[in-house]
Amino acid sequence: MSEWAVEARGLRKTFGHIVAVDSLHLQVRPGEVFGIVGPDGAGKTTTFRILVGAVEPDAGEAFVAGFNVRTHPEEVKRRIGYMSQRFSLYGDLTVQENMDFFADVYQVPGSERLARQKELLEFSRLAPFRKRLAQNLSGGMKQKLALACTLIHTPEILFLDEPTTGVDPVSRRDFWRILYTLVGKGMTLVVSTPYMDEAERCSRIAFMYNGRIIECDTPDNLRSRISGNLWEIICHPQRRAREIFAQLPEVKSVRVYGDRLHVWLEDARTGFQPLQEILTQSGIQVEHIRQVVAGLEDVFVSIIEKQRQETR
Repeated sequence: MSEWAVEARGLRKTFGHIVAVDSLHLQVRPGEVFGIVGPDGAGKTTTFRILVGAVEPDAGEAFVAGFNVRTHPEEVKRRIGYMSQRFSLYGDLTVQENMDFFADVYQVPGSERLARQKELLEFSRLAPFRKRLAQNLSGGMKQKLALACTLIHTPEILFLDEPTTGVDPVSRRDFWRILYTLVGKGMTLVVSTPYMDEAERCSRIAFMYNGRIIECDTPDNLRSRISGNLWEIICHPQRRAREIFAQLPEVKSVRVYGDRLHVWLEDARTGFQPLQEILTQSGIQVEHIRQVVAGLEDVFVSIIEKQRQETR
């Protein structure tokens, strides 16, 4: 048995002239919550589809639960659960009927089925809605139903491709509560997410860009790799201030976060006073300035910008 729950070696997949996955290497430990973060088109979904055996790679090998996905796909499928990006259950069936259908698909023995369904309905808080049509559930409840159906055969490894996209914050939090309960029982999670607060919950994070894993580490270690210092500013007019910052050599990057600017200075020793004077001289009204700790979104954007500069 491999020491890795999931392992990819040099995966490559193209669609015509488009390279979706390019020489991808990946290793996930048993019992880990492993997150994959990347912009649209980075190759996350294609990677997931290769790992679960839905798409065959052009090159490379993938191993899940110790089995080669290409040569032993049925062994892999018996040990995994997979939730795609979109709700993929049957809207014209009730919650109970959907669970019955997937219990049949996964050939869950009758002796285990009722107890397993009861546990999952209570676990996901769907028991009061078992007779409701799936199409009439809220977005968060649909995702919990999809998860319950995915878990009906008790998989060892769970692949979740952006499972909470479009779900309200309260439902997202409830969904992650369920996921952490699964991890506590020994399950391995591989999840892609566009939300940095969800990425923070992962044991390790892989940043994906142009079909490759460009960084992979714990959230704390990723944050520690960023040099310079970060300042949060509220000022008016914001657009003009952003244009000024973008032209200054000491500014590494400047990004908009609602009514605030995040200004990244290249040199950690640089204070903000000289830049504030430049803003004042340009007629910019500064309401608020404070130095802040870089979040994962800042780290991710910084790494992507570095990648783009290196490929120019």
